[in-house]
Formats: sequence, C-alpha cells, structure tokens
Amino acid sequence: MPALDFSVPLPAGLPGPGGAVGGARGRLLAGLVRWPNLLIMLLSLALVRAGLLLPGQAGALLAPRFGLLVLSALLVAAAGYIINDYYDVKIDAINRPSRLVVGRVVRRRTAMLAHLVLSGTGVALAAFLSPLLGGVTLGAALLLWGYSARFKRVALVGNVSIGTLTAALVLLPELQLRTGNEVVWRYALAAFLLTVVREIVKDVEDMRGDDQHGCRTLPLVLGVARTKWVAGFFLACLVVLTGGAVAWLAVHGPWPLAAWLGALVLLPLGALARLLVLADRRRHFRQLSTWCKGIMLAGVLSMALAGGLG
Repeated sequence: MPALDFSVPLPAGLPGPGGAVGGARGRLLAGLVRWPNLLIMLLSLALVRAGLLLPGQAGALLAPRFGLLVLSALLVAAAGYIINDYYDVKIDAINRPSRLVVGRVVRRRTAMLAHLVLSGTGVALAAFLSPLLGGVTLGAALLLWGYSARFKRVALVGNVSIGTLTAALVLLPELQLRTGNEVVWRYALAAFLLTVVREIVKDVEDMRGDDQHGCRTLPLVLGVARTKWVAGFFLACLVVLTGGAVAWLAVHGPWPLAAWLGALVLLPLGALARLLVLADRRRHFRQLSTWCKGIMLAGVLSMALAGGLG
C-alpha cells in the first residue's frame, strides 16, 4: 500500500545481478523495498491508532494484533515496490537509472519470488486477524499487481489506484477496531486526493520513459497543459476539504491542530497550486512532487494533535 516515495538514488557503478556483496547488497535490497517509505507507513499506522482512535491510552501501540496488522501492511507494501520494479526495468532505466535494482543487482526471477512470498505472508496475517482485513489486504495486493502490470500505463487509472491504496492504509486501524471515527475517513480522503495529485505530477516528470515504452498516461494522452487542469481539480478538492477543517477547528478546537493544518498544510497547498500553474519543465514537476511529500508528512504528523475528534 504504497503512500509516499522518500527513496534515495542508488550509487553509480554497481555490478550486475549477484555482484553486490556484504553491506552494499543489504543497502540495495533495502532500497528495493523503499525502506524510508515503509517507515512513513509505520508512522501513519501508529498515529492513526494512537492519535485518532485511542488517544491517551497507554499501550495502544503495543497490542499484538496491531503489530500483526502493521507487519501485514508493510509486507504487502514491500512486495508492491518489488513487483513495480520488476515490470518497470526498461522504463526505470530511462527515468531513474540510478535506482535500478531488479535486473541489475537482483535477478528478475528472485524478485518475483520475493514478491509472492511477501504478499502471501501479508495477506495470510491479515486474514488471521479478521476476514475483513484479509479481504482488504488481498484486494490491495491484487491492485498493486494490476497497477504494476497494467493500470499505471492507463491514463488516470494508475493514479487513482495508488490514491485508493494510500487511503486504505490510513483506514486499516479503523477497520480493525471499528470505532466509527469519521475523522479517520476524512484523513483517508485527504490522503487519496494528495496522492492522486502527486501521481499525476510524477507522470509528467516521467513522460520520456513512459512514451518510449507505450504507456498512455495522462500527460501523454491529454498533453501537459490539460493534465495540469486535472491535477488542479484534485488539488482544489483537497484545498476545500482542508480549508473547511481548519475553519471548523478554529471555532471548535483544538487550536493547535487548527494552527498546524493552517500553517503546514493549507498554506503549502496554496503554494503548491501556484507552482502547478507555473510549471512547464521536468525539474518543476520534480519540485512539485517534493512539495507533495512534505505536505503529506505534515498531514500525517497532525494526527498526533487530533486526539478526541470524531
């Protein structure tokens, strides 16, 4: 269930499959599963449970069943990153050559086996917790496969797929506890909208490699100018959602959350909208992607201030 991409480039001059040894190979494998992204997912799950659903409850994060839920989600997410790189070897060789691991450090057959083992284990753990969690996790694993194999190459379908997976990650603790907390669903909607914006921006950034391999992403179908309008629509929806939340919190509290969302989410969203209007080069869209990461992180951290809502 991937959310953000905080991954870092791999060092140049790497050996072919099987050639990396020791600590270097371990670092490359960690890069394959995007360990910084997994840490952000872990933080998100922890803050949803402790910040939104069970605020002030000692041991909220120590429950064994929650630990299994987190492990399940991270295993499926790691498997998703692996299968994505498996299908994107040729495209990544153009768009992100410094991050190429599958086929360069890890054999494709090994990558596929790792994906199947991690996905299967993650789904089995979720199914052990409850049929609902098992079904959601299985759906996420299948959607990740479909996204990597086909959906990401279809205009808007891939963007919405990743947005849905990000929202599902936010909802997992609520689906486990079933508290009826509406705030979690609002956070999930915000995560969906911002993720779709970022995925559209990334499609513009990756046009060159995508075009050479027959992808029909939004900018290749509509052109960059019209694609910016589509991204702007989702961004406008997010601004309305966030602005409404800030206005309500300014009246009803808690004040620290209102100030946090206003200063670190709503204002940056305005800046993001301005940058989107002005963007016309690849580096501009790379900057937009970085802004989306920062806003998403600020939104995740705001959950620590949202206890008692919903």
